[in-house]
Amino acid sequence: MLGVCYYPEHWPESWWEDDARRMREVGISFVRIAEFAWSRIEPAPGRFDLDWLDRAVDLLHRHGLKVVMCTPTATPPKWLMDLHPDIAPMDAEGRVRGFGSRRHYTFSSEVYFDESRRIVEIIAKRYGAHPGVVGWQTDNEYGCHDTVLSYSPVDRTAFQAWLRRRYQSPDRLDEAWGNVFWSMETPSFDAVALPVGAVTETSPAARLEYRRFASEQVVAYDRMQVEIIRKHSPGRFVTHNFMGFFTEFDHWPFGEHLDLASWDSYPIGFAERFPFSEPEHARWAETSHPDIAPFHHDLYRGVGRGRWWVMEQQPGPVNWAPWNPVPKPGQIRLFTWEALAHGAEVVSYFRWRQAPFGQEQMHAGLNRPDRTLSPGGEEASTVGRELATIGALPASGKAPVALVFDYEACWILEIQPQGKDFDYRELVFRWYEAIRRFGLDVDIVPPGADLAAYRAVVVPTLPYASEAAVAAFEASNAPILFGPRTGSKTRHYAIPEGLPPGPLASLIPVRVTQVSSLRPGLTKPVEGAVAGLAMRWIDHVEIKDAKARVLSEVVDPAYRIPAVIAGPRGWYVTTWPDADLLTGTMRGFLEAAGLELMDLPEAIRIRRRGALTFAFNYGPQTYRVPAPEDAVFLLGARELPAQGVACWR
Repeated sequence: MLGVCYYPEHWPESWWEDDARRMREVGISFVRIAEFAWSRIEPAPGRFDLDWLDRAVDLLHRHGLKVVMCTPTATPPKWLMDLHPDIAPMDAEGRVRGFGSRRHYTFSSEVYFDESRRIVEIIAKRYGAHPGVVGWQTDNEYGCHDTVLSYSPVDRTAFQAWLRRRYQSPDRLDEAWGNVFWSMETPSFDAVALPVGAVTETSPAARLEYRRFASEQVVAYDRMQVEIIRKHSPGRFVTHNFMGFFTEFDHWPFGEHLDLASWDSYPIGFAERFPFSEPEHARWAETSHPDIAPFHHDLYRGVGRGRWWVMEQQPGPVNWAPWNPVPKPGQIRLFTWEALAHGAEVVSYFRWRQAPFGQEQMHAGLNRPDRTLSPGGEEASTVGRELATIGALPASGKAPVALVFDYEACWILEIQPQGKDFDYRELVFRWYEAIRRFGLDVDIVPPGADLAAYRAVVVPTLPYASEAAVAAFEASNAPILFGPRTGSKTRHYAIPEGLPPGPLASLIPVRVTQVSSLRPGLTKPVEGAVAGLAMRWIDHVEIKDAKARVLSEVVDPAYRIPAVIAGPRGWYVTTWPDADLLTGTMRGFLEAAGLELMDLPEAIRIRRRGALTFAFNYGPQTYRVPAPEDAVFLLGARELPAQGVACWR
């Protein structure tokens, strides 16, 4: 189904009826409201005005629209900031990040925790049993604008208490963190400083623990809201809208207390911010890269344990990227169908009407400010008609390939990248892209997930491998492809005893003796069964299993180093591979796993949902889809035009 984000408080009440009627005409079924409305709900401490929201919910319900009610905690009102200025977050330079936009709170503030609990209880009691309210969204985009990590006195006190619970004694903390180094031993938990603002680099173990602490603060804050909603609104789903390429907190444990995950899909804006080459940026400027949105669809399907929405779908140009082009005609329809093909239950557009005021006035909506449909609104209407014709879509099954994604891996590599351009998100995305270019579906899973159903497992890198992760890998019967730096750290950010890959030595047939990061422009040729270039990083390794086969080597006049090794149980890539080396390695690995591969053009992607197969064309050229002769087309035809969508049974 389709949904839309709506802000009745932004518009004259005389418009609401017409808006609701036209939403139904477009094919909208769900409406998300109220996530930024605290100042209208409670204009002064303890003085509430909910009559307008009552009327809005009643009106939407009367028109047959299903309401997703939000908690308004992303924007504490000015009066609350004035009463309790210490709820504001503080940046790494010690500057207060105050009122004037949104997300101006630290998750460690007990005062804000209590104020949030109070307002959520009021909203949940009032609307929890309303027949028009079918689900809830907590807050909005936790951590947006770099607000997970805060360094205020409130945060320091909360961190010290967290460490006391975890370590019990300063001696245990000192031993775990290696605080004998640089005389960093601490006499008490009250003496622990935040790992920021020092003369030079602070302890990597302390920084990693601070990331874990901050992540757990986010999870606990959301769980508080969810528990209140469940108490007062039984039978309704609860979700939160996550973001793209956002790794500041660990989404895997967060998703455990949700009914479904949702995310805010802005593929063109995310492509603009991604570290593509300039030719790639130009190539995908008006369409996005074909794997930007799908990567997140697969990630959040995993976070939601199979259930997920797009809560905000880009409907046209956005306002927040460095450049914000108009999507090519047909692209909004393509984005919508692509989310549905990956298993989305609902695709909800942001927003119903473009606001002519405020910080987001340059952000498109399904309607222009003059109350007429935008081009994106016209394409949403097309999807609405198509969905009405096709009917219910089948459930998504397991993909043949699992890709392991780990938020802690991103933190570890940000804390000590060793090479400035070693970007975890970029590495994972490139490996995902390589799999998808072969026409395969992918499930993105956390470390430690059950891998029994998969025919191949891909781990772009996993610096710290927990006991659960090691056990899951060892229990898998599928071949596993590991990337560089896997097993290179312990839980407390030390080099493992016996050298990397540490606890994964039974699966990865090497020992890493030293590592090399390569500056831009410095590459090494790779020769052998698969060829290409080693760039950015090389693990210098010794082979530890006589049954392992070296498929390719890094070649230098002074040495030859294994680049791709196929062991009895796991493959290992010692370098950050260029496109040719990655493609060749991925092909060899997936073929060895017994998977049937396609060779798709760079602008074409295939996705299956049950018995249906979808094809998407991000490019300017027509493509003939690989459908069988007896295929029945539900969308499109065998010839797939630019920005086209085809679906066949």
